Amino acid sequence: MTATTKGTAKVTLPTDTQILITREFNAPARLVWKAFTTPELIKRWWSGERGTVTSVEVDLRVGGRWRYVMEAGGGFEVAFHGEYRAIQEPERLVNTEAYEGIPDPDGNAALVTTTFTEKDGRTRMEMLSEHVDRAGRDAVIASGMEGGMQESMDALERVAVSLP
Repeated sequence: MTATTKGTAKVTLPTDTQILITREFNAPARLVWKAFTTPELIKRWWSGERGTVTSVEVDLRVGGRWRYVMEAGGGFEVAFHGEYRAIQEPERLVNTEAYEGIPDPDGNAALVTTTFTEKDGRTRMEMLSEHVDRAGRDAVIASGMEGGMQESMDALERVAVSLP
């Protein structure tokens, strides 16, 4: 099995409304893309160590919708959904992302642009989330998202390197 890394995602705040997550994976872009967009594989990494994924819906086409649901360790449900805006396999994915646990999730949805750049068999992922306003961005940061995201990205790498 190929070696994996742990907790290496970097979070920065480029502007008052943006969150940028950057991470390298020890796998080629086509495998990271496959793990990132295939429902059966998303179920294996999306919840990190925070719970169990109970539902993954992916209609991977421009205008298609997606929805991920997990039962968190405390027994409550966490769900996100959105719409795909641009797809350039395996280099770039643009989608909205709405957390269903807040009032007016669609009105407060972030626009997420994820790029996958391969070099020497490794893939650099940049995920830029653009929020409606600074308060929305700051709420995401304050939610403790980084710990769960680190776990999810570690699991995503494990899934990607396990693929043939």
